[in-house]
Amino acid sequence: MKKYLPLVLKLVAAVIMLQTLFFKFSGAQESIDLFTKVAGENEQLMRIGTGVLELIASILLFLPKRVWLGAGLTVGLMGGAIFSHLTKIGIEHNNDGGTLFIMAIITLVSGGILLFLNKKDIPFLNL
Repeated sequence: MKKYLPLVLKLVAAVIMLQTLFFKFSGAQESIDLFTKVAGENEQLMRIGTGVLELIASILLFLPKRVWLGAGLTVGLMGGAIFSHLTKIGIEHNNDGGTLFIMAIITLVSGGILLFLNKKDIPFLNL
């Protein structure tokens, strides 16, 4: 189990982040609406920027000795997503039943566990 848990957590986080990229990069109306609620006129910059950072985080999760960096970026991004849901977007967006919010929580938890499991690789913690 110990052997497979990190891989499962990486796959869960990466799949959730990567599956939203199509909507962010293609300019799907649902994605535009969501990011307009958060960023107003800067919707496009935030939507594309968030997508690029999620792509980078997903790649870093699978690079040995850089898993901690991908996990940290994942935690930061999902923390921001959850905060946005709680303050501006709402838990439910476009009658999704809270699916985006729940996926952000699952991704945050996966990233947090991965960050904890890889804390020995974080250079500035000196563990």
